[in-house]
Amino acid sequence: MLTGQITSAILGIAIAGAILFLVRRDHLHGPYALWWLSVAAATFVLGVFPGTVGWLGRVSGISYAPVLPIIVAVALILLRLLKLDIDRSRQERRVRRLTQKLAILERELARLGGTPVPDDDGDDS
Repeated sequence: MLTGQITSAILGIAIAGAILFLVRRDHLHGPYALWWLSVAAATFVLGVFPGTVGWLGRVSGISYAPVLPIIVAVALILLRLLKLDIDRSRQERRVRRLTQKLAILERELARLGGTPVPDDDGDDS
């Protein structure tokens, strides 16, 4: 029967292996891979050294130390979601600006060529 420590260590190694496989296949890029490798390393360390959670709980003043990894995990998930939203907003802004520049260039090209520009509102109907 596997203990929680062994299971956690195996899970950390499996996550690290999966991340390295994805990087090798070019499905995951550098900064994202580092993020997930740090998650795998933390999982492995907590599995191999379970006393770390108790020590961190005492240092931080948390009376029930096993809840500490859950609190940290939720906080990291929220930070990751915030970063994803920031990146998505930046990409949407870039796409909007590129679309506006393209429309300006198309209008200018049509004006210089003497052909009228069709009004395309995006409707296919």
